[in-house]
Amino acid sequence: MITIKSKREIELLRIAGNIVYQTHQYLKPYIKEGITTKELDKLAEAFIRSKDSTPSFKGYEGFPTALCISVNSEVVHGFPSDRVLKNGDIVSIDIGACYKGYHGDSAWTYAVGEINEEKKFLLEHTEKSLFVGLEQVKPGNRIGDIGYAIEQYAKEHHLGVVRELCGHGVGTSVHEDPEVPNYGRKNTGPRLKEGMVIAVEPMLTLGSPRIFIHDNNWTVDTEDGRPSAHFEHTIVVTNDGYQILTGE
Repeated sequence: MITIKSKREIELLRIAGNIVYQTHQYLKPYIKEGITTKELDKLAEAFIRSKDSTPSFKGYEGFPTALCISVNSEVVHGFPSDRVLKNGDIVSIDIGACYKGYHGDSAWTYAVGEINEEKKFLLEHTEKSLFVGLEQVKPGNRIGDIGYAIEQYAKEHHLGVVRELCGHGVGTSVHEDPEVPNYGRKNTGPRLKEGMVIAVEPMLTLGSPRIFIHDNNWTVDTEDGRPSAHFEHTIVVTNDGYQILTGE
């Protein structure tokens, strides 16, 4: 069921989203060659808890850690571990924070040191595809308009669209209705209404969009081993467009 959030709920979602944004900013200086993904996870969890909130993902359907950290060909849901980040890696960090029962959710993909031109292209255009999708968010438009815009942008730049994973509603659960695919047809799907809160999150690849799931039953990887990037914001639909909740 798709819910319309009250002003009070939107304010709590805004606080939760801002905590997620702050956590991303806090982690940025640490994302460099030589740090382990487990160390980043510990830093983020301590920071989230210092903000009177809890990590949304830890314990969610059995997920073991505060962050999803996915490196290079990993698309999403990577487990933080003793893996050491190396110069030239790209790393997607997906952060969720729960404040007074309401969630914020945002992922960003970062360069570790100097990355090659292919990876720069992937990061630039995956991030741009997010905002191309967000341009479709306003009352009266439909969920399919968002996915169509993202898919067309990805195709123009010869990037693969992972179809098995999608955005979602956000509220008292970190994943609510509706699903927000990164592909679709115009004028299809649920109609956007003021007060809806959704996470839009394109996941694009440099090669084939085909994926597989690791033995941990969580981590998603590209089948061809080519790099993948992931950018996500939680937004609220306003009377004339949208506002980003996982920002300043």
